[in-house]
This record gives sequence, C-alpha cells and structure tokens, in this order.
Amino acid sequence: LQLVESGGGLVQPGGSLRLSCALSGFTLDYYAIGWFRQAPGKEREGVSSISISGGRTTYADPVKGRFTSSRDNAKNTVYLQMDSLKPEDTGVYYCAAGRTLRLLPDAYDTWGQGTQVIVSS
Repeated sequence: LQLVESGGGLVQPGGSLRLSCALSGFTLDYYAIGWFRQAPGKEREGVSSISISGGRTTYADPVKGRFTSSRDNAKNTVYLQMDSLKPEDTGVYYCAAGRTLRLLPDAYDTWGQGTQVIVSS
C-alpha cells in the first residue's frame, strides 16, 4: 500500500484547504486512514481518522468543528477538508494507514511523504 498526500500550501488565517491522500495497492489489510501533523520542534499529533469501509470518523479536540474527513472509494482517495484555519494548524500533514481509528501514530504503519500547510498572514 502506498499513500500520497497533496493539497498543502500557504493560506491566511480563517481560510480553507483540502488535503488529499491517494491510496494505491491493497487496502483490505487496514481499517482506517489517519491524518497526523507535525509542527517544527513538536511531536507528531493525530488530527482525524476515517474508516476505509464504513466512513466512521474521529477528530482531535483542537480541530473538531473545523476539519472534516471524507473518502471517495471510487477514486481510492481520502480527503481532509480544513476550514477556519489558524496559525497553530501549521505543520507537515501526513496520512497513514492503520488498524484503528484511535489517533495514535504508533498504531499506523504505512505513511505518506507529507504535505506542508502554512497558515499565516
């Protein structure tokens, strides 16, 4: 299984971005796709996850009500819609495949290369 993120960029506070995670290969070994982010000097943290088959989602408290995970199984792609962005949302965003919806990086064993998100005026 390979994952490729795209959609990052520079956005002003209050703006929106949609990240994409394109999946290729065998997905049935995995239950969920998680989104994680890492800011400079900080540990990687979970943002959101979505089950591959059923669409169940989880969100970290800092992004609840602002971020939305979705999937398009026909396109083998998972999305993270990010609205009302704040400077503290800045970081490298990764998608990863795992066997749980829990936002624990160690529970995910296949990762994309990451895409940079910068929220700044």
